[in-house]
Amino acid sequence: MTTLSNRRQKGMAALEFGFVIPVLMLLVFGIVEFGIAFYREGVLAGAVREGARAGIIATNPRPTTGQIQDKVKNYLVGVGWDPAPAQVTVTGAQGSSGDPLTVQASYPTNLAVMKKLVPMPGISVDSAGNATLHAKIVMQLE
Repeated sequence: MTTLSNRRQKGMAALEFGFVIPVLMLLVFGIVEFGIAFYREGVLAGAVREGARAGIIATNPRPTTGQIQDKVKNYLVGVGWDPAPAQVTVTGAQGSSGDPLTVQASYPTNLAVMKKLVPMPGISVDSAGNATLHAKIVMQLE
């Protein structure tokens, strides 16, 4: 037999659960999405690094801008990404030994929770709410 006090306790527990569950779900999904964002940023940084490494090698002739861009896009294909939306820019290709080579890339991504809550380094959000990953590396030509 339940008393009036027990029924009130059960009602309070349900009410408290109703207040806590949205915050808890936001926290859980935010943690998962944060991990996904860092993974994606790491993949893009790896692609840019591989392109720069291919571009600094002292060969004759040196790799062209197009070859470096292809290296970045081939890396993205290798990890299962579609290279079409990737924007890759290369400056300093085919320079002299010791000159800087800069490789930059941006890639659109979809983040539901993170883009609304926390600005993250390497990710920009435009006014329409579209998130874009960014990576940049500078190496010296051999």
